[in-house]
Formats: sequence, structure tokens, C-alpha cells
Amino acid sequence: MASESAYDAIKRLDRALDMRQQYIDRRQHTIDSLKRDYEKGRETAKLIDIGDAYSLFENDSALYYYERAMEIASARDDSVAASLKYASLLPLAGLHEAAHNIYEATDTSRLDDELMKLYHESGRQLYSYLASAYNDYEPYRKACTEKSLVHQARLLEMLDKTSDDYLFNLGEYYFINGDSVRAEALLGQLVEQSDDRRLLARANHHLSAMAHSRGDEDAYRSRLAASAIADIESATLEVMSLQELGDALYEEGDIEHSYRYLSTALDNAVKCGARMRMVESSRSLPLIAKAHNDQIATWRTWIYIIMGIMALLLLGLGISLATLYKEMKHLDKMQQRLRLANSSKDVYISRFLQLCSIYMDKLNAFCKITERKISAGKADELYRMTKSGKFIEEQSADFYNVFDDAFLHLYPDFAAQVNALLKPDCQITLNDGERLNTDLRILAIKRMGIDDAASIAQILNYSLNTIYAYRNRLKARAIDRENFEENVMKITPQT
Repeated sequence: MASESAYDAIKRLDRALDMRQQYIDRRQHTIDSLKRDYEKGRETAKLIDIGDAYSLFENDSALYYYERAMEIASARDDSVAASLKYASLLPLAGLHEAAHNIYEATDTSRLDDELMKLYHESGRQLYSYLASAYNDYEPYRKACTEKSLVHQARLLEMLDKTSDDYLFNLGEYYFINGDSVRAEALLGQLVEQSDDRRLLARANHHLSAMAHSRGDEDAYRSRLAASAIADIESATLEVMSLQELGDALYEEGDIEHSYRYLSTALDNAVKCGARMRMVESSRSLPLIAKAHNDQIATWRTWIYIIMGIMALLLLGLGISLATLYKEMKHLDKMQQRLRLANSSKDVYISRFLQLCSIYMDKLNAFCKITERKISAGKADELYRMTKSGKFIEEQSADFYNVFDDAFLHLYPDFAAQVNALLKPDCQITLNDGERLNTDLRILAIKRMGIDDAASIAQILNYSLNTIYAYRNRLKARAIDRENFEENVMKITPQT
């Protein structure tokens, strides 16, 4: 235990405090069992046992059972024992004068060894409590301490020299008389060998005071924690170590532990009925409570700051998600356009191959006709056939059909979109069965990216001047003449 750091001891103390109610319940169960035994025989000695079980746990109850034992005791020994124990607890209730009077009224002339041992033990305890109560009044404190030491010296003469009680009382006697070297050796030996939680609590408390006096603050806190643990495990509610440790940790700035320990010490004092300890605990608690509340206020401020930062982060995330959603929609539209472009490419390639196939068939047919005409000596007839232009017109008509079909596959409402760009009285009207006329074909070829007039003239088998004339006439009919052709280029395929 001596080598345990304060940090480790406080961690053990925190775990013990978490189990505090279990230890209290266990002690209450023992008391309930003693009460049931008393109801079976109603012996005075059993009332004293119940009082002993309540001592330093619920002192008011302990005083009640000692008083009952004093009232009904038929044997003088039982009456004296109850009276001595009753007097030794009265200082904790603040009844100093009554405790002194009852104790000093004890007739010691006919007490046997066991009762004399109890007499000196009760005197040692009573005057030790009174010395603590008069801590701010030096003459009274000193007088009570001297009386306590007298009784302890007599007690040491009567105790078994091999017992833990003897080892503790001798160590305490040296400690109070200022012989720290021998006191620390004896009490340290007791801590190593004893299992008595009440003795361990008191021994470690004295050892903590000695460590504090030599400036060993880590050992001071470690011993106080060990003493408090022993008190908790024995369900002793009349305690000092937990309160002192709370004060020490407050000085170090450990507000959280300090508040918990002092609050528990005060709660113990209230439950125990130890009014003297209530006063001692209440002196420090307001300062600790204020510091604890200030700490909570600081934590609350940080929580608000963190919540504000999280709100900003969430807002930023929302904006990012909205932007991402828009980008995804834009990307989706781009993908649709890409798919449409790929589809358009496939259509154009298909129509182009179809047109090439048709022209190859036409060219083969024309070659055969030419060969037959020349072989039959009908060159003049062949000349008249080519000069008439009928052959070219037929080929152009086939080209227009293929082109119109391919283009309207992608722009089925092209005529309507072009008319939306023209003045109401200048819109294009198609004849029955006509899908595109010359005006619309010129614009369709331009929409496909062919802007050169010469190329358009070559594709449609028109003269260059004819193409210029058509384009100028279309611009003149447009609502926005200057931007007409640019607006035509904005016409989109049907998705």
C-alpha cells in the first residue's frame, strides 16, 4: 500500500464509491439480522450488539438502542457497558456536556477487567471527539487530548500485546505524542497485516497526517484515499478522510473529485447523524460547490461553442450536398446528351451507309444502262437522257428522303422550333406529306455543324447564290435577325 501512487489510490476510491450503496445495504442486512435475533430472546446484550452495529453508521439509532439497554438492563454490567458506549457517541451529536457528565459519573470501583477496558476505550474515544470539537480553542483541545492519552495509556496496559488493537493504540499514542518515527513503523505494520477495516481506516488517516507533515503530498493523498476506501467498505459513515481528501484536491484544482468527495462526506454525516462532521463538511462545501458550478458553466459554454461549430459544419455539409446534387443533375444531363450524341452518331452512320449503298446501286445501274446504250449504238439516246437532268433529280430526291428521315429522327419538332424564331406572319408552312422543305434543309445542315455556304450548295445540289439568297431571306423573316443562326444552333435534340 505504501508504494501506491495517489493517482492509483484515487482510482480505487472512485470504484469503491461506485459500490458504496452495496456496502451500506450489506451492513443494514447485518443489523436487520441482529434485530430478528433480539426479538427471539429480548436480551439486553443483544440490544447493545444492535447499538454497536449502528455505531458510526446511524448514530441516532445507536444511541436509541444503548439507551433502551440502559433502561431495561437487569445486570449492572450490561447497564454500565451501554452507558459507556452511549456517552462515547454523544459528542458526535453535539451533546458534549451530557457525554462528559454521564462518563464521569461511572463508578469504576466495582468494574471487572473487561468493563475497565471498555471504560478506558470509551474515555479515549470520548475525549478524542471533544478535542476535535474544540480544535479552535487550544486550552480545551489540549486538556481533552491529555485526558484521551491518559485513558489510552491505561488501555494499552490491558490489551493483548499481540492484537491489532494494541498495535493501533500504541501507534496512535506515539503519533499524538509527536513520536512520528515509531508511530509510522507501528501503523505501517498494522496496515500490512490487518484485515479490520475500521482499524485500517484510522491507521491510514494517521499515516496521511505524518506524510503531510513531512511534505510528501503524494503519500498524503494516497493514505487518505486508502483510509476512505476502508471506511466505505465497512460502511462507516462517520468519516474524516474523504472530507480531507476533498479539501486537498480542491487546493490542487481537481474540482470534479473534490466536489464528489465532499458531497459524499456531507451525505454520510447527515445519514449517520454526526452533527460534528456535518459542521466540518459544510465549511468547505460552499466553496467547492461554487467552483464546481463555475466548471459546469465553463463546460456548458464549450458545449454551446461545439454545438455552434457543428451547426456550421452541418450547414456547410448541406450546402455541399446541394451543390453536389446540382452537379450530379448536370452530369446526368451531360450523360444523356452524350448518349444522345452517340445515338445520333449511330443514326448518321447508318443513314450514311444506307445512302452510299443506294448510290452504289444507282451507279451500277447507270453503268449497265450506259454500256447497253453504247453497245446498241444508241449514244444519242444516252446523251438526251443525261442532258435532261431527270437522273440528277431522282438521285437528289432519294438523298432528301434519306436526309430528312435521319434528321427528323433526332429533331422531330425542328420545324416548330424554327417557326418560334420567326415572325408570326413569316413562318414556314409545309405541304402535305412534306417533312422538310429547302429552307428547313439549309437550316438543318447548318444545325449539324456545316456552316460553309459552298458546302451546303454542294450537298443540296444548288448554286452558291441560291444558298445565299435563302439564308438572307430567312434572316429577314426572323424575330432576332442578328442572332437568328446562333439561335438555330441552340435547338436541342429531343431526349
